[in-house]
Amino acid sequence: MRVLLIGANGFIGRFVADRLLADPAVQLTALGRGDDADVRFDLATGSPGALTRFLDAVHPGVVINCAGATRGGARDLTRHNTVAVATVCEALRRSGCGARLVQIGCGSEYGPSQAGSSTAEDAVPRPGGPYGVSKLAATELVLGSGLDAVVLRVFSPAGPGTPAGSPLGRLAEAMRRAMQSHDGELKLGGLGVQRDFVDVRDVARAVHAASLSAAQGVINIGSGRAVRLRDAAAVLARVAGYGGALHELDTPPGPLRSAIGHPRADSEHAVPVAYPYPDGCGSWQQADVRTARDRLGWRPRINLEESLADIWMEAACRI
Repeated sequence: MRVLLIGANGFIGRFVADRLLADPAVQLTALGRGDDADVRFDLATGSPGALTRFLDAVHPGVVINCAGATRGGARDLTRHNTVAVATVCEALRRSGCGARLVQIGCGSEYGPSQAGSSTAEDAVPRPGGPYGVSKLAATELVLGSGLDAVVLRVFSPAGPGTPAGSPLGRLAEAMRRAMQSHDGELKLGGLGVQRDFVDVRDVARAVHAASLSAAQGVINIGSGRAVRLRDAAAVLARVAGYGGALHELDTPPGPLRSAIGHPRADSEHAVPVAYPYPDGCGSWQQADVRTARDRLGWRPRINLEESLADIWMEAACRI
């Protein structure tokens, strides 16, 4: 099976590439903006016609799109998350390759949900920020394209390579700084948020399974369990061997919140953000993952403690 992977250098894309390369039945071609891609192409600025010519030449059976942006203004997010996907869909429609499309979506497309609930694929999406809006628009483009396509809505990916700007990345960096400075007290803000963390290696397994399946539509990829950041911080402290005290700063209401990871910060040192929760998902998010089990034969295998241990190993190397 010839697979074209877009975004192989991203957080999720790297592990998808590793998973596909381990399958002897897969012949992998990587397309991206970096110099190490097999083919250099910028989806945000390249034309559908140019991509169509490449697809006709390579003739992949599956196209996996892991590319996109998680940070930036609304214009950049729209270019990299929506316009780019429009280019992929249009190129596939024009091409004679007949490839299946596996698109990586995100849990932010759903927006806030009621505490204690599990969000299923039939929930009405109400994204609470520009990132979720840009990803939801991409999903709608894929679903309306008429292509053989599936969208995997990945909730909160974690594990090795976790971006430093993510909540778990900031937790690990804050703990690293505290241990490096022998600080016996670590004050953190925003720990009341609960998220559904899923290991990035399990996500890669789901992508692999989706590329081999006939499943279409939207499929949630998560652990099926919401975890409070406060509890994740406690696990990280145990994994890291941090014996200091963890204190949570009060999170002010409205558009201000305390930044995660400021040792010995005071609660009045809040930073302004565009939304009380930058991912636009409110205080709670938990995936209903039964569709992934039933249609892909997929279940998460790696628990959060192992993911946090791998995040810490990378952070500890900077001590």
